[in-house]
Amino acid sequence: MPPVESVPRAEYPRPQFVRTDWLCLNGEWQFEIDVGDSGLQRGLLTRPLSDHILVPFCPESPLSGVNNPDFMNAVWYRRMVTVPAGWAGKRLLLHFQAVDYDTTVWVNGQQVGRHRGGFTSFTFDLGRSAEATLEIVVRARDPNVGPQPRGKQTRDFAGSGAHYGRITGIWQTVWIEPVAERCALRRPRLTPDVANSRIQLTQPLLGSSSGLTIRATLSDDRGPICSVETAADVDFTPALDLPIPTDRCRLWSPRDPHLYDLTIALIDESGSVIDEARSYAGLRSVTIDGKAVKINGETIFQRLVLDQGFYPDGILTAPSDEALRRDITLSMAAGFNGARLHQKVFEERFLTFADQLGYLVWGEFPDWGAGGHGPVEDHQHFGPTFVTQWLEAVERDYSHPAIIGWCALNETWQPLGDRIVELDDVTRAMFLAVKAFDSTRPVLDTSGYSHRVPETDIYDSHDYEQSPAIFGERHSKAFNGADAPYVNLFWLDKRPMSTPYAGQPYFVSEFGGIWWNPNAKPGDASWGYGERPQTLEAFYTRFEGLCAALLSNVEMFGYCYTQLTDVYQEQNGIYTFSRAEKFDMERIRRAQQQPAAIELPDKVPPAA
Repeated sequence: MPPVESVPRAEYPRPQFVRTDWLCLNGEWQFEIDVGDSGLQRGLLTRPLSDHILVPFCPESPLSGVNNPDFMNAVWYRRMVTVPAGWAGKRLLLHFQAVDYDTTVWVNGQQVGRHRGGFTSFTFDLGRSAEATLEIVVRARDPNVGPQPRGKQTRDFAGSGAHYGRITGIWQTVWIEPVAERCALRRPRLTPDVANSRIQLTQPLLGSSSGLTIRATLSDDRGPICSVETAADVDFTPALDLPIPTDRCRLWSPRDPHLYDLTIALIDESGSVIDEARSYAGLRSVTIDGKAVKINGETIFQRLVLDQGFYPDGILTAPSDEALRRDITLSMAAGFNGARLHQKVFEERFLTFADQLGYLVWGEFPDWGAGGHGPVEDHQHFGPTFVTQWLEAVERDYSHPAIIGWCALNETWQPLGDRIVELDDVTRAMFLAVKAFDSTRPVLDTSGYSHRVPETDIYDSHDYEQSPAIFGERHSKAFNGADAPYVNLFWLDKRPMSTPYAGQPYFVSEFGGIWWNPNAKPGDASWGYGERPQTLEAFYTRFEGLCAALLSNVEMFGYCYTQLTDVYQEQNGIYTFSRAEKFDMERIRRAQQQPAAIELPDKVPPAA
């Protein structure tokens, strides 16, 4: 592998399932834009490509070296990889952390797989390679027509409103690793069980497990806590319980984000380890008690911020590992204790930093590609791929303790009516699918407007009213009977959007968005919600008033302020798009300390 300095984003991309032996394939690849998606017929599979690109950055981004913001129906990549001599006889797994959108991969001229979806990771099993060199060719199709989960990516040439830069092709790490030909570990599922002081490990396998044993060892900074073995071939998916004695039991929380180390080994009949991976787990619970959402049985007011995960030079790809961590520490420095990870499946390393720092996050599916802000009756094109891609995201991120809830859809502006429409079925399918997969976290059916009670654990609203007085009065109701929490029950032609509130925990999951860019000039694309405050003091007054209206409401479990940073033309962030401070962060932080009973962490991790 080339020196780390020459390989961008060279860190191990999957921190919760780490093998020692691997090869990062980031760096320079051959590249060619296939405007008419005719490359297969024109011989791009077999001939050298005309340009070069720096992977893992998308071709629209400056960091890629291509920096082409135009539409690309398809793009092609090619790279020659020398297989390390020590991998002889091993099965090779080729991993892609994310490629947008419809990916086909060939190795040495043979198609090895295809994947649809721009936000989730996928792996192709190359089997045992008898060749010392692999020629990897990737075609990524990303047509700008029809519905597809694309989050906040614009469908126009330039971003506008709440739609931003597009991405195409590879935008996260590509890598390869060797495993035993006979059988290998797959990504484990780690479930905390606080009531019984244990971590439950479910361990899928790849290949024949006959006669093999799985051994899992849980440790902390004092050394091993327990080591448990089970036969790998008795159950379809082996499972182990990892008990934690009382004197070693330490719960994961925002105040103490303790993580246990975990080693998983696959052992053959002779006692030899044929596969081994390192992981980690946090012991914490999420429960609903009336209108409260509790962490480890404790009510913690969730002061969330909307994080879009865009970057000026990488678009959806962070320029560095440090940039991922810094976004969390900047948020915490401003007084937030978590985030809605909005309309993007974030990089796994971001989630690991959240685990390490005790940062509460809600995982979300980037569904906005269907009909803009969600389908209305003349634009209903949700299909099974939405459910498929949603479950891929949940499966990938299931074991992160920092994730305390899931949100399948966002602002699906679908009026209730006399007939069942496609969106009703998809909303229900995405809710039921994640509930079947994960019974340990609450699920919000769709954030903003179109709730379908009883199939939502959480009720929420989006309210960008800029007057603290009006905002405060609107959200001061008693949450019972006719005094249900505020939600946009009607839209468009005043038909109802949501079924009635049924007592679920409630929060305002988008508010604020206060426009602040004193350097904006007439004609600039700069915008935010409402009229821009005329002075910095007017901004503080508005921010403090809006936060106080929700912090003082004992019936809410949290809020989510829009947003962490400016994102292109939407300039209502706490920080600029380049992550520079716009405000006195101590004052922003103090505004979120009311009432006094709501505590902030004593220590804020330093920004990287």
